[in-house]
Amino acid sequence: MPPPPASRSRKAQLIDRTATALFRARGFAATSMRELATELGLEAGSLYSHIKSKEEILHRVCFGLAEEFFAGFGAATADAAAPLAAQLRQAIEAHVRVLTRDSAASAVFLHEWRHLSEPARTEFLALRDRYEAGFRELIRRGIAAGELHAPDAAFAALTLLASLNWLPAWYRPEGKLTPNEIAHRLAEQLMRGLAAGAA
Repeated sequence: MPPPPASRSRKAQLIDRTATALFRARGFAATSMRELATELGLEAGSLYSHIKSKEEILHRVCFGLAEEFFAGFGAATADAAAPLAAQLRQAIEAHVRVLTRDSAASAVFLHEWRHLSEPARTEFLALRDRYEAGFRELIRRGIAAGELHAPDAAFAALTLLASLNWLPAWYRPEGKLTPNEIAHRLAEQLMRGLAAGAA
């Protein structure tokens, strides 16, 4: 996993933020190191003294956010005695908080991971599958306990995550709703569908 942002220099963090914004706006493939250097006010050659390649930044974004998603899910499900529906609600809200913390990084995480080279691409997909499996299992257990209702836990988990992952396309930090308000509203709406018909 990449080092936490706080442990890296301000210059390195600025490079990452600028590159992430460019990746979101233009796409990873269409962003060159020269364009990144220009955006930062650096000579292209001097940029290489800070990073080896633009994929290094993509790797940091993708695996850094993956770590945040797993941490949020782990915290939401830490209390095994809590009702499964409550754990799922907390997991949804944690997912939203990660997505809204840095919407540019979230958009890159969701759409530009395809440009990771091997073996990082396979590692990333394995993490994504494991994260989805966590939601799927939580929903499956909730159905078995009579707390949730869905004909297919796998379909319910994919639908839930697809709904949440659309958020970076419309979320604006300057909007009327705070990240916590958005997290609460989305969780309320999605949980209402899963609770319908539950015993």
